[in-house]
Amino acid sequence: MGIRHGFGLWLQPITTQYGWSRENFAFAIAIQNLSWGVAGIAAGMLADKLGAFKVIIGGALLYALGLFGMAYASTPFLFALAAGVLIGAAQAGTTYAVIYGVIGRNVPAEKRSWAMGVAAAAGSFGQFLMVPTEGFLISSFGWQQALVMLGFATLLMIPLAFGLRESAFTNGSVPAKRDQTILEALKEAFKYPSFQLLMAGYFVCGFQVVFIGVHLPSYLKDKGLSPQVASYALALVGLFNVFGTYIAGSLGQKLAKRKILSFIYFARAVSVTAFILAPLTPMSVYIFASVMGLLWLSTVPPTNALVAQIFGIQHLSMLSGFVFFSHQIGSFLGAWMGAVIFDANKSYDVMWYIIIALGVFGGLINLPVKETAVARPELKPA
Repeated sequence: MGIRHGFGLWLQPITTQYGWSRENFAFAIAIQNLSWGVAGIAAGMLADKLGAFKVIIGGALLYALGLFGMAYASTPFLFALAAGVLIGAAQAGTTYAVIYGVIGRNVPAEKRSWAMGVAAAAGSFGQFLMVPTEGFLISSFGWQQALVMLGFATLLMIPLAFGLRESAFTNGSVPAKRDQTILEALKEAFKYPSFQLLMAGYFVCGFQVVFIGVHLPSYLKDKGLSPQVASYALALVGLFNVFGTYIAGSLGQKLAKRKILSFIYFARAVSVTAFILAPLTPMSVYIFASVMGLLWLSTVPPTNALVAQIFGIQHLSMLSGFVFFSHQIGSFLGAWMGAVIFDANKSYDVMWYIIIALGVFGGLINLPVKETAVARPELKPA
């Protein structure tokens, strides 16, 4: 997770060297998020069936291949293929849907939200650690060699994946028989209004965080601030995200998760409003980054815990994959529209207004979510 949060640092070096527009770069990142969402559904299904560790190994190999391709792609099409399709599929096999499926299957319900918060906090610490590292690698070795080094670093996920070998997938036994087929589980979920509301809220989350992650460095540079300010800001987002995701996961054991989600979206709207109205200085950027860090991925533990709470854990990775697909549609639009609107207006102002409006929308639509388990007819005895 740490590597992907620094991709915005490559926008200006790559577009400057090749003479591309910002839209060329942002479209590839948009494709990445869409690829992540689409592949996440398949990765979730495979993890539910085969075990997470096999999926993670495949994802790690794709991640390395995508970063190597990103380093040497000389046309927008090849760049979109590497940075977009390959890395997106790699992230699907190494992040939320797969990891949370392991947690859902192995952690008791009364601790599940907390455990998901711990996992999200670990990914957030990766952002805090890796974004400054990526900035250092770019300034010390050049943007191309930095990508190659990161490609080799992703291969470290392969030995780590073996720590997630679950007994049901490794000792010759088979997972417990499922009460629902995949199609039955999907039909039940998509007919349930609360599932649709969670998907809509996650769409907002993806739109907001990816726009800020991809375009904030360029926004700050356009305003005359140094690249180091952007690196430190993204690192602060990662640092405070560690606390935000852990707190959200812990509170999810005690408070209504829908209220936690609504608060997060409303707070994002307030934070962005204050940021664009205040004088822009390094200190105002760092304050904004810290506050947004608390709210950044804190939606993840309560959202995924709600999916498990409502529908159970049998198809958790798959259903989480579908919810996350909605997040990634928002991510696609946040990355791409930011560049389109900037290229048309030479300003990000319109996008900031959209971000604020979506924050209010996200806060409102999470309030009606029902947190009780979905009612199912009793199964007939065998």
